[in-house]
Amino acid sequence: MAADTGPSARSILDDVTVLDLTTFVTGGFSTLMLANQGAEVIKVERPEMGDTLRHSGPPFVESQAQSEYGRTASEEGESPYFWTVNSDKRSIEINLRSKEGRSVLYDLVAEADVVIENYRPGTAEKLGVSYEDLKPHNEELIYCSISAFGETGPWSDRPGYDLLVQGMSGIMEVTGEESGPPVKVGIPLTDLITGMWASFGIVGALYRRARTGEGDRIELGMLDATLPWLTKQAGKAFVGERPTRMGTRDPVLAPYQTYPTADGYLNVACGNQKIYEELCEALDRPDLLADPRFESNSARVKHMDALEEELTEVFEAQTTEEWVEELAEGRDLPVGPIHSVSEALDNPQTRARDVIKRIEHPTAGEMSVIDHPLNYTNAESGFSRPPPLLGEHTDSILRELGYDEEAIDELRSTGAIPDHE
Repeated sequence: MAADTGPSARSILDDVTVLDLTTFVTGGFSTLMLANQGAEVIKVERPEMGDTLRHSGPPFVESQAQSEYGRTASEEGESPYFWTVNSDKRSIEINLRSKEGRSVLYDLVAEADVVIENYRPGTAEKLGVSYEDLKPHNEELIYCSISAFGETGPWSDRPGYDLLVQGMSGIMEVTGEESGPPVKVGIPLTDLITGMWASFGIVGALYRRARTGEGDRIELGMLDATLPWLTKQAGKAFVGERPTRMGTRDPVLAPYQTYPTADGYLNVACGNQKIYEELCEALDRPDLLADPRFESNSARVKHMDALEEELTEVFEAQTTEEWVEELAEGRDLPVGPIHSVSEALDNPQTRARDVIKRIEHPTAGEMSVIDHPLNYTNAESGFSRPPPLLGEHTDSILRELGYDEEAIDELRSTGAIPDHE
């Protein structure tokens, strides 16, 4: 199916159509990545309710509840959270619990390349939208299933969210201050990790299909997806050590942490011995290099408390800006400030890289989107459309499938699609 608008024909996935049956973040972020590379992503949403993320807030951005394009999911307005993972998609409302609604989905599947869902195991089968249900309509279909714990094992039937997976994956055991309680990472980390794995798997399956002509089913759990990200912490556990919370310190590098300054904080990342030697020279502290406790990275890791005490006294003597100017700009050393979220999104670097784009939303006006970071030499990527209103493209998608106005009215009368009039 061809989109009404979209990235240029030079986009890598411009001939790929994705049906997104997911709700909330995991699948949404995955299909966002695919949309950024040119895929035509169609969100299949529950009538009236839509994606749960549409209701996540506050804050909400005030907008018209209805427009010629579609509807917001809440009288309160649009959720900016929903925007961040749904740009460049189209929305169709289908009641998958009705026979007629499933028939519409099957027609979509026949024209699609990918279906992605994040129901709890067993739900897709109950709805009649499992891989086995859809495969007869498209033998070359790529079908991706996401769940909290996967479809096997004693936890497979449990519900799961990012918070639970952060705790059960070991991430919270190593996040926070040493003497404090476990701390959750301040973003939905495991949702985003899983979404990235899903998009990686989908592109891999599409590549394999191009060579073999075979479709495939991809199944992954959030917990499984998160464990490979433990890296150095897993390495310690594999040799019998127990990783612990260390604040901003690193278990295998020193100094590699945050230090207080005269007016804030400074991150110092000595990733190798050469950088540490250059830091000591820049600080005019040859004694820190000559001290046997600090002469090698291994020694520094063993004596982190003493090294932190020495360097804290040094860095508290000047402001963060002064240290950045002196060490990062003047000495080419890896030090940096702690930005607020607003500062991270709007600074000379992000402006120079054109990271934040402005797109016109049909009811909320101009809105910001974070573009994806892949910059190709011979292909294009990026967003061209705002996130869809609920059901915004229902009629246009049905017309593209060959439904005439009489057939669309019949679908409304059966409850397969909502009748908002």
